[in-house]
Amino acid sequence: MLGPGWTELVALAAAYVIAALATPAGISGAVLLLPFQVSVLGTPSPAVTPTNLLYNIVATPGGLYRYWRQHQTGGRLALVLIGGTVPGVIAGSVIRVELLPSASVFDLVVAAVLIPLGTVIALTRPGSGPQHDAPSRPPRVIPVPVLVALAVAVGCVGGVYGIGGGSILAPILVGTGRKPAEVAPAALAATFVTSVAGVITFTILALHAHVPAAPDWPTGIALGIGGLAGAYTGARVQSRLPELLIRRVMAVLVVAIGVRYLIAGLL
Repeated sequence: MLGPGWTELVALAAAYVIAALATPAGISGAVLLLPFQVSVLGTPSPAVTPTNLLYNIVATPGGLYRYWRQHQTGGRLALVLIGGTVPGVIAGSVIRVELLPSASVFDLVVAAVLIPLGTVIALTRPGSGPQHDAPSRPPRVIPVPVLVALAVAVGCVGGVYGIGGGSILAPILVGTGRKPAEVAPAALAATFVTSVAGVITFTILALHAHVPAAPDWPTGIALGIGGLAGAYTGARVQSRLPELLIRRVMAVLVVAIGVRYLIAGLL
């Protein structure tokens, strides 16, 4: 545990570095910030989950504003995703506090998220999804009830782990043929609204919980500020970096962290 003031400073600096490295690889810094909070900052469980969601609340408005200036709001797709992820994150928050408050059990949850995610990052080649200038192809339309159910499941994962879910939903939707220009703002909007709902839910649960369930507000805000600046930096330098190498290095890092938590949870 770091001393007063140092926790927020280290959180801000770490969030900046992680977001700057994660953005060119196409993943959210929130995914790696949670294990950093657990191992380095010493954020208690389950408070680490809403603190991670607080990162999204601070870090995503810049992106949303940029899309709004470009007249990209996500439209109906954003509403459908939010309609599923919000009840999902509420359910996930309750599960986290009532059924998975133990830090040792949560180690297995971290491993269950990071190992598959790292594998997907390693196997997905850059530019494999539809691009703005690529020939359009008819999207394999996911029926709205199925899409809502998928969003509920992703929102539940977000409520347990502490991610908004956009980084999970976006590649699925792009893989069905939807244009990234449509998916990106919708997924980001869902991440923001879902994170707000999750933080509110954890704050309410903390009033009656026998475990530390409220977010660590100073740490979460510091993480968000660092992540906001880091994501901007990562986006600026993305074109100058070998994307395939960045993705492979990030994949190895994500899997390695996941394996570490898997071992810790089993011991």
